[in-house]
Parts: sequence; structure tokens; C-alpha cells
Amino acid sequence: MKVLLVRPSSMGDIIQTLPAITDAYRQIPSIQIDWVVEEAFAEIPSWHLQLHNVIQVAVRRWRKNVLSKHHWAEFFQWYRALRYEHYDLIIDAQGQVKSAIMSLCARGPRAGLDKQSAHDGLISRYYHQQYGINRSDHIATRMRDLFAQALGYSLPTTPPDFGLNHDLFRLDAVNNNYLVFLHGTTWDNKFWPESYWAKLATKATQAGYHIKIPTANAQETIRAQYIANHHPHIEIVAEKKLHSIAKLLAHAKGVVSVDTGLGNLSAVLKTPTILLYGPTCPILAGAIGPKCNNLTADFKCAPCLKRECHQTGEAIIYPPCFSTLPPEFVWEKLQRLINQ
Repeated sequence: MKVLLVRPSSMGDIIQTLPAITDAYRQIPSIQIDWVVEEAFAEIPSWHLQLHNVIQVAVRRWRKNVLSKHHWAEFFQWYRALRYEHYDLIIDAQGQVKSAIMSLCARGPRAGLDKQSAHDGLISRYYHQQYGINRSDHIATRMRDLFAQALGYSLPTTPPDFGLNHDLFRLDAVNNNYLVFLHGTTWDNKFWPESYWAKLATKATQAGYHIKIPTANAQETIRAQYIANHHPHIEIVAEKKLHSIAKLLAHAKGVVSVDTGLGNLSAVLKTPTILLYGPTCPILAGAIGPKCNNLTADFKCAPCLKRECHQTGEAIIYPPCFSTLPPEFVWEKLQRLINQ
């Protein structure tokens, strides 16, 4: 049975879809699954032990210049490659307009979320098969449920298995007495305050740890330099390759992260990981892992689930909800997690 999964983004959601792939191969050993995914995240599905093929798409890059002849040439090349295969089933697991269009580009019957379950409900009319899921479930459960219904087996009751090939992240020799700080995120109000990061760095270095701070752009580098100021045992790691960052996370003593895809990756790699949730909530899409602790702000309007903080009045900490997650509290939780 040949199945095409359309789940192009985002990083955290892609990671949380991996257990559905594991379920499918366990229930239908002869299945062959290809995955359409944004080029920036294409490495992640390839880490799964059983996935057949990764088909990269570059919508994020193409739409920056829709008049580019080169981009159109790339699109038609992708389209022809996708049309080459006929699938027994196409599963749109994202439920958005862009993923529905990608599904329409492929050949085969299409399955997806029904009007009540999809992010963009009207696109459900383009599916041959529509399935309802509980939107209050965690995304990993939602994806497993969608696959179970679409492929005709009962939803497994086992814990989610991300199916990663951990051999890919091994290093021959490594000094792993280090922590990783993941401070970068897409929402301005998901940033844990820089002063908090600096205080946490002081506690970590005083305890004998080295600290590594990955950065992917100029803005993240500036913030990392502020955190590293006056701390000789902090290394700023300018790295964009996910595989290299995954190795860094896999061998760390511990990781502190804001609500970001890399935090989800760290948890899946079984590294002791603290994730900090202020305006967002881990109930629907929080990180999952055997040594993961999702800390949520205890504030009157948290989680607001908004990209901008609308709290009025003066606040020493921005966003003010993070005042309930001070560095002393985070350090205590991290130490307890590492020593488990």
C-alpha cells in the first residue's frame, strides 16, 4: 500500500506526527509512506527508521518571489516528480489551504480532516474521505487518530513512539558536561527575558557547566551575545543544519528551551529538557519525552495564545507572565530533571 503524507510544516508539528508513522508501519508492515515536507524541515522525517521517501517542497521560499522564473521551474519540477507516482491514499494531515493544494497535485484518493476538525474547514470538501478528531487532544494523539481512521485500524493505546534512528546522532568522542539554551522563537512574546537567561547562565557556570547557545540568524546572535556577556564558559554556536543541532542536543546534560520546535526535538531525543510556556500552552502541542518538563506560567491571562502581549501598565519583565517562571525556579527544576 502506497501512502502520501502531506504535512509540510511546522517543525514541532512535524516531530509530533512521527508517532503516527510508527503506528502505521506496525499495523500494516507492507505499507510504503512518502512525506511531503518543507525543505527547511526535510531532515526530520528522514530520521525515521521506516519512512520510505521524503519529498521536499519550498513554498516558503517560492512565495517570497512568485514572479521568479527559477521558482516556477522548481515548482513544475516538483509537480512532475509528485505526479510520477500513483498513491493508494493521500493523507493531508495539516488541514490548511496550502496542504490541500499539495494534495490536489498528487494522484490518488485524498483523505483529511472534516469541517469541524480542520484548521481551514472549507477545504474538507476536496477530500474523498473526511475524518473527525478531538481538537482538544494533543497533536500527537490527533495525528495518530487520523492515521488510524484513514488506514483502518484501531487507535493504539501505547505511548507515542517517534521511531527515530538514534544512531544518526552518535559522536565518537564528546565532552558532554554542557547545557544548551534554546532562546530563539517566532513570537516576540514567547521570548524568555534576556536578563533571566543571563541569571540562569550564572547559576549554570557556577555549578561547573559549560553552555552552548545555537543561533541561526543575526538577531539570535545578538541575544546570545548578551546572555554570554561576562561568562567565559559560554559558546555561541552559529549553526543552521538540523542534524548538527540534533547531535548537540542529544549529547547535552540538559536543555532549557522556550516554546519552539527545537525544544520538542530535544525532548524526543531523550535529553533532560525544560520548556517554558508563557502565552502558549503545552496541552495541545507541548513537547513529549521521558525526561521532559513543560513549565507553564501561573499568570492571570496565561495562556492567552496571542502573538502580542496586551497587558497594560508597567512591568519589569516582558511578557509579564514569565515573571512566574524566574531563573531560580527553572534552575531548580533543571537540576532535579538531570539528576533523575
